Amino acid sequence: MRIAVTRPVPASLARCELTHLARVPIDIDRATAQHQSYEEALRVLGCAVRHVPIADELPDSLFVEDTAIVLDEVAIVTRPGAPSRRPECDAVARVLAEYRPLQTIAAPGTIDGGDVLRLGRTLYAGRSARTNADGISQLAASVAPFGYSVVEVRTANCLHLKSAVTAVDADRVICNPDWIDARVLDGVDVIGVDPAEPHAANVLRVGHALVCAAQHERTVAALRSRGYDVCAVDVSELAKAEAGVTCCSVIIEELAHP
Repeated sequence: MRIAVTRPVPASLARCELTHLARVPIDIDRATAQHQSYEEALRVLGCAVRHVPIADELPDSLFVEDTAIVLDEVAIVTRPGAPSRRPECDAVARVLAEYRPLQTIAAPGTIDGGDVLRLGRTLYAGRSARTNADGISQLAASVAPFGYSVVEVRTANCLHLKSAVTAVDADRVICNPDWIDARVLDGVDVIGVDPAEPHAANVLRVGHALVCAAQHERTVAALRSRGYDVCAVDVSELAKAEAGVTCCSVIIEELAHP
């Protein structure tokens, strides 16, 4: 069983944090409909969707990925780089506590879940505008007892590491090489995005399937041609808030003996 932790679109989404995009109007009804379709896609792929209560006072609260890093052994509650986002964490932590023991990132460390990519027992941690060296150091100390290593990755021109690279298999990623130095992914097979779709490296792996943004048509076609089961979802309205398909959920593998 897989649990997909999600949080509804807040009425205040138009006031979200923006780093690399210009602010444009967001249709909340359309964003909500897209988010519900995204949740339905996760259900079709075998996830049980678990809602964190809506928080209209927190504009970025639907982006639950940034509040936690969930491994088989532990869930690490983050300390987001944007101060306005730190109040999002408590409600998510209360849900995650039902599935995993919790650890936390403390000041002055900052880390967003969107900056952490897991491949096997390696966690790649993006050094971004939202994640600092102290946050990465705390993450490394937290996961070392469970046999994980942490590799720091410098990002450029993107919000999070997972804006630039995500996993499509246990040992294969899709990557925008303009936003990270892919050589840091030593021993990992790298698929490059089509240059016309620079944001297409953000895909969500759910079991053997991949959730991709429908607007990245070339990437969807390329992954399907490689034999991947691709579920394309329209997140175009959510993308105005710098959303990708990974950031709207936290996927938890429910263990037989947690």
